[in-house]
Amino acid sequence: MRSGSPDTGSPRAAGAVEGHGGRLRFAVLGPVRVWSGGTLLPPGSPRQQALLAALLLRGGRTATASELIDAVWGENPPEAAVASLRTHASRLRKALGPDGGRSLLSSSGGYALRVERGALDLDVAEEYAARAGKAESDGEPGTARNLLEAALALWEGETMAGVPGPHAGAQRARIEERRLQLLEARLEMDLRTGRHAQAVTELTALTSAHPLRERLRAQLMVALYRSNRQAEALGVYSDCRRLLAGHSGVGPSRQLRELNRRILQADPSLAAPSGTLGSGASPMLLHPAGTSLSSGGFTGRGAVVKELVRRLAGDDGQLTVIAGIAGVGKTALSVHVAHAARALFPDGQLQVDLRGAGAGALEPRDVLGTFLRALGTAPSAVPDSTDERAALYRSLLHGHRFLIVLDNARDAAQVRPLLPGTPDCAVLVNSRSRMADLAGGHLVELDVMEPEDALELFTNILGEERTARERDAALDAVAACGFLPLAIRIAASRLASHGDWTLSGFTARLADKRNLLNELRTHDLAVAAAFRLSYDRLTPQQARAFRLLGLQDHPEISLHAAAALLDLGPHDTEEVLESLVDTSLLESAAAGRYRFHDLIRLFARTRAYVDEEPRRRLGAHSRLLDFYLATTAGVYALERPAQPLVDHLEPTVHPGLVFPGRAHALEWLFSEERCMLACAAQLTGSGFLRRSVDLVRLLSDLAGDTSDSRHIERVSSTLLTAACAAGDEHAQARMEVTLSWTEIVAARFDEADRHARAAVALAASAGDRCTASTAMNDRGIVALQQNRPGDAETLLREALEAFRADGNRPAEASALCNLSRAHLAAGQVEEAVRLARQGVGIYRQTGATMRLANAMYALGTALTRSGGLAEAADRLTDALAVFRSSRHRFWTGMTHLRLAEVHLAARRHAEAADEAERAVALLRGCGELWSARTLTVLGRALHGTGETQRARMCWREALTVCERLGSHDSEELRSLLAGHGSDGPP
Repeated sequence: MRSGSPDTGSPRAAGAVEGHGGRLRFAVLGPVRVWSGGTLLPPGSPRQQALLAALLLRGGRTATASELIDAVWGENPPEAAVASLRTHASRLRKALGPDGGRSLLSSSGGYALRVERGALDLDVAEEYAARAGKAESDGEPGTARNLLEAALALWEGETMAGVPGPHAGAQRARIEERRLQLLEARLEMDLRTGRHAQAVTELTALTSAHPLRERLRAQLMVALYRSNRQAEALGVYSDCRRLLAGHSGVGPSRQLRELNRRILQADPSLAAPSGTLGSGASPMLLHPAGTSLSSGGFTGRGAVVKELVRRLAGDDGQLTVIAGIAGVGKTALSVHVAHAARALFPDGQLQVDLRGAGAGALEPRDVLGTFLRALGTAPSAVPDSTDERAALYRSLLHGHRFLIVLDNARDAAQVRPLLPGTPDCAVLVNSRSRMADLAGGHLVELDVMEPEDALELFTNILGEERTARERDAALDAVAACGFLPLAIRIAASRLASHGDWTLSGFTARLADKRNLLNELRTHDLAVAAAFRLSYDRLTPQQARAFRLLGLQDHPEISLHAAAALLDLGPHDTEEVLESLVDTSLLESAAAGRYRFHDLIRLFARTRAYVDEEPRRRLGAHSRLLDFYLATTAGVYALERPAQPLVDHLEPTVHPGLVFPGRAHALEWLFSEERCMLACAAQLTGSGFLRRSVDLVRLLSDLAGDTSDSRHIERVSSTLLTAACAAGDEHAQARMEVTLSWTEIVAARFDEADRHARAAVALAASAGDRCTASTAMNDRGIVALQQNRPGDAETLLREALEAFRADGNRPAEASALCNLSRAHLAAGQVEEAVRLARQGVGIYRQTGATMRLANAMYALGTALTRSGGLAEAADRLTDALAVFRSSRHRFWTGMTHLRLAEVHLAARRHAEAADEAERAVALLRGCGELWSARTLTVLGRALHGTGETQRARMCWREALTVCERLGSHDSEELRSLLAGHGSDGPP
């Protein structure tokens, strides 16, 4: 039900830490954690974590008992503090496992923790930062940017989260300051490499969180200026000036003042650097000698190559496993790294293709025989058994520096006998398996290529001339290939062998997902064949899960959604999904979430249509849709109490998830919304249509962000077409009313009224009174926005009577709040306040949260006009808190706008400008008319502060929009620009 008129989305910390050899690794950039090999150890008590953190941050130096007591307990130590410290140290040593005795050392009553190089995530971050500094000084800002991003990716939440004690607090502040310095440095590289548009959103949030950091303010000003948003860039400076004056009585720094002057004068030196790449990094092309790769050679992967060579050169590079999906370039990377590291292994390299992906995998015994003969062992002296061969192999390697490259390994059992067992040698393994059970290995999960690297590979094969002629089509082609090197090589090779083909024509063929895998084959190479080798090795349970997961259109799925799809319990589902992750056929997107590479998902779907019976495919689809609809209905019942819509939904078999409260329910909704919309858009056939329609209807009413409103609009249009084709008036009516609201949010009022009219007629014919009255309410909102207050009142009173007849109390409150706006537009201010108060009262009685916020918004708006400014500000502030917690960008922005009007009415122009600028940032992209109205209010506020030039810029921009839209607001804006406007709210 409508509540009222609107006018009224590199390395991870765990990966970096776990990658350090097979011994102890530590993390403080987030919760304090310890790994032994690949196993996460229990964290221990908070005091034990405080002791561990204090020792880790001393860099291996001994801390006295007194220092540690101060660090752990501060000014309130226990009576037997020394004894307690010893107890915690003893427990910590035991918790560290077999290496604890060697790592945690006692010395003169104190303790020291010996940490190997690269075993603490904070040290890894500093190493990345140092390398970034060198890259910057070498004139490589793209590389510097990527290294800084890698350093920042190591943070996983608050530093030493939950660790007590004054020492932890002080170190937390120090490390947070370091993180901000790295973030500022990375943003500087973003600006130097042409990423200003992408940086605006991040910098806006950062300046809000850290309002006194002038470097962030300066970066935001530059990013906005380069994005052709000069007025907003100047607004950032004005906001900073007011904030500093109120906070410390000083003005902005000389540098910030100079930047403001240069922006006002449109200084050419502030323009974006020319020739920058969108990725921020130049592609790197390497040609290893003697490889059997195709003519494209080795491309990209510069950072990975450098990191692998660095590891091979150090003490922590004895065993490295490169894992990834078929065709991602594991062999090419291994061969290239082996060539790049030749000087590190003067005694030589041993390389073998273990053929682990297919049925003809080599046995370790046979590989050892080959290695022994290569090392000079006479054939007659090669032992018979695997164990004997392995023992001789290790004895021959002892004291020598060899690199062993094990290509295409099947599993850890195939690799273990081939490990040299000496610290002087290193092993580089690549496999489709992550080899989680191979102790001591550093895992590198190889991802697909970066877009620019993928284009470079494509160009190397096809040729610069043909690619340059149709660069956009080439970018589309590598994107259609999912940036997978094997697919890119095949696509480029096919084009190279057909000189008469155009790139755009071939890309159009790749856009057909139904035939994409057939297009990605040439001679002896095929993407599907590479995937088939992995698929054929799956167990029956794994293969079934793989196939059914591929049926859904969205590449990502949550654990509970997968459990419904597979008809398994959550525990069994997690086991099978994690096993697919280990085979690199599935990715773990985050805790409890999984995703396919696009091409693998197409392959999985192909297998589903070949290997699954139709009824089993339909059953999987139905279970997933049931799960989504039932769970969303539960969220709706929590978020919209007493709203009867949930009583008029299609029945479901799945009970859905149950949430302990509103916050958990909304968190689930926001994380699953895109997946649910993809599911609904996909399932439009008989037996699915009405459930899909009901799911989208609920999501429309719960949607938290305008970007999702656009997705809902597209899916609703798809379902409306399907409903029309099926002649289902009930489904048509619900999608028409859904589209009427998305059009209102986008400020397209003629289209909104057309959909609402259709919904009224269809719902009446289908006997859906709830939808009919909702559509009438929408028509009243549209009339209000089109400056027809009389029509608005008539329509809204008709909706109000229908809601009351149905006993729909929440919808009655909605209509009352909309009537309040209609009376306000007609100048009947006191009646507007009375009606809004009625709406607030009803929502309070029904226990509403979000809808109560909508009613308080309406009341605050009416109170502003009546002169009750203090209460208006209170009601709007209350509403704002709810909208923020609901992540509702549109209503959050509109409420900031209304607060700006309150401040304007009170002649608090600076505060009004602050609120209006927040509204501008939030409402940009939510519909041009809302942005124009916000700029109008911002202009009034700026005019009141004496910033006449900026005020006029805001009004001119708003007028351009309103004239294009034919809005009645244009007359007011012309008056303002002519100097006849007032300072008060419009």
